[in-house]
Amino acid sequence: MPAKERLILALDVNDPGHALDIVDRFSEWVTTFKVGLELFTSGGPDIVRQIHDRGKKVFLDLKFHDIPNTVVKASVVVTRLGVFMFNLHASGGFEMMRRTSETVVETCLKENLPRPKIIAVTVLTSISQDEFKKDMGYQHGIRTHVKHLSAMAHRAGLDGVVASGHEVSAIKNSIGSGFVIVTPGIRPSWSPPDDQKRTMTPREALRNGAGLSRGRKGRAITEGP
Repeated sequence: MPAKERLILALDVNDPGHALDIVDRFSEWVTTFKVGLELFTSGGPDIVRQIHDRGKKVFLDLKFHDIPNTVVKASVVVTRLGVFMFNLHASGGFEMMRRTSETVVETCLKENLPRPKIIAVTVLTSISQDEFKKDMGYQHGIRTHVKHLSAMAHRAGLDGVVASGHEVSAIKNSIGSGFVIVTPGIRPSWSPPDDQKRTMTPREALRNGAGLSRGRKGRAITEGP
């Protein structure tokens, strides 16, 4: 896969005009752009359409986490918007993920729509191992939890997960090839981590099997082995 297909450039801004300027400036090197909560709250569905009008793909990073019925309905709306990929929280449960996957497939077949990739957020990179155990009350470690959530997402029919570079090799060893792993927190050594705790440099991520390129705000993607 070409490098420009593996990279997701995060549009972590609140001005739609600024976001589109970034898309235009980097369009030669990037195919997919991430629209997150900040930009979507500001620009709404129109910002997604405007990026599509430029011939680019959108990863809609809204991290749906609600009861199954609500997530399913929101996912159908997102599917009709034509995004390349969107995500939900794996901690929302197996039933939420399974019903979302099945309903999206049914909608695409019925309405002749391209099927978006659906990926599940495992453990946010802003959460440290210490916080995971002491504040959140888990007895096991983050890697074990990520493996469990990834396996659950796979069984539910999702296309992949969001996980830090620290967990990529464990997911691959557990699930195998063909499972999408979007890896946030990828930054060069000189870049400040902001509020992310479990980060890696591009070189470290590659050594761990991520096979990725760095994006703005440290967002990148790897698919399969």
